[in-house]
Amino acid sequence: MSVHTDTLRVRVASRSTEAQDICSLELVPVEGTTMPAFTAGAHVDVHLPGGLVRQYSLCNRPGETHRYQIGVLRDAASRGGSQAVHETLHEGTELDISTPRNLFALSDNAPHHLLLAGGIGITPLLAMAEHLSAQGASFELHHCTRSRDRTPFVPRITAASYAQKAHHHFDDGDAAQKLDIAATLAQAPAGTHLYVCGPQGFMDAVLNAGRAAGWPEERLHREYFAAAPVDHTGDGSFEMEIASTGRVIPVRADQTALAALHEAGLDIPMSCEQGICGTCLTGVKAGKPDHRDQYLTEEEREACDQFLPCCSRASSARLVLDL
Repeated sequence: MSVHTDTLRVRVASRSTEAQDICSLELVPVEGTTMPAFTAGAHVDVHLPGGLVRQYSLCNRPGETHRYQIGVLRDAASRGGSQAVHETLHEGTELDISTPRNLFALSDNAPHHLLLAGGIGITPLLAMAEHLSAQGASFELHHCTRSRDRTPFVPRITAASYAQKAHHHFDDGDAAQKLDIAATLAQAPAGTHLYVCGPQGFMDAVLNAGRAAGWPEERLHREYFAAAPVDHTGDGSFEMEIASTGRVIPVRADQTALAALHEAGLDIPMSCEQGICGTCLTGVKAGKPDHRDQYLTEEEREACDQFLPCCSRASSARLVLDL
């Protein structure tokens, strides 16, 4: 199996506690003094002990090539990645990461940008705020968390050039300071692009409010950190046909389509294995996918011309893949 294969050897130059259960890591190159430039919203694959690979957003200022910074929440319900970061990555630790990729980019022509973060979802939006501020662009940032002691990067945001455009909202605070999603969307200038990142429930609330208010999908940008639970009890077997060769690959009921493709010797790139990053996106020429990802829009799903084999399956007996 493969992931994003261009890797960099880095060292943890510093580690800081940003809030309860949240640390940030400053990563610098082991060899040389610079790393590839990145754009706001980009992430890297972090290779952890035991073969784990996890994705973390870069939250330092875009344009900095001497370092990358990531922020990580220790999540007891995670698949082990955040625990590994908190328990094994310390100052001086060397590790491999991928070169940056961006699946959550800022729009180049938006008249206004509305950045909404929940919890650790602030990380990609920090880089966005830094970039937009440097460009003199119109934007506002809202960060929703449980409480002040669980809110990362507060000193950084309050000292930033964009501090007056940033707003914190605490679940344990009074009602007046809580985020009114519908009102915030209603007050946004015409043509505003929205960017949201955070827990599933928060993101669903924001995106559903946007759709209910008539915002088109192309102005609703999102990045998920984890996939929603999926019930696999009704999963059955199906077949995939490779369009270029006619080869038919069976997929067992207890197997992902991506695993079947890899088992058959096809080198399909992969990363998150949850249907949130889009790395394994594969074209479909015939058949009906059973979409279980959080990457494609509803319009893209209805077109039935692509799917993410790491998590999605087939509603038809066979899918013909554009491979």
